[in-house]
Amino acid sequence: MNISVKSEYALQAIFDLACRNSSEPVKIAEIARRQSIPQKFLELILANLKQGGFVESRRGAEGGYLLAKSPESITVGDVLRFVEGRNEERSKVRRESQGPFSQVWDSVDQALDSVLDHATFAQLVRDWNDKHNRFVPNWEI
Repeated sequence: MNISVKSEYALQAIFDLACRNSSEPVKIAEIARRQSIPQKFLELILANLKQGGFVESRRGAEGGYLLAKSPESITVGDVLRFVEGRNEERSKVRRESQGPFSQVWDSVDQALDSVLDHATFAQLVRDWNDKHNRFVPNWEI
């Protein structure tokens, strides 16, 4: 599976907003800095994600972006399909050629969709926090 840089950045931006799950908007510059995404590219990506209903924006000095839905209701699969579109051409070619591997490729596509559709941003944030908080030394005496 090939994932474009645009999709990778879209996933990172939504992850960043999910980590800060609050009612306060986050500035594009902050997301770009934390996620190492070129700011101009991120502006285009966030505008696209806004059209898809994943994020919403607030104007003004205190403006920025925030999630339009809860992190529990956004999956990696939702975002990838929106940004990349369904790769119907590849699936169509596979279905038309009923070769010895066609059933395998259908199973692979189904398994991949299942994994991506069960990976919510809420779970990603919990897993990430657990991983990084597990090894934090506690110097309390």
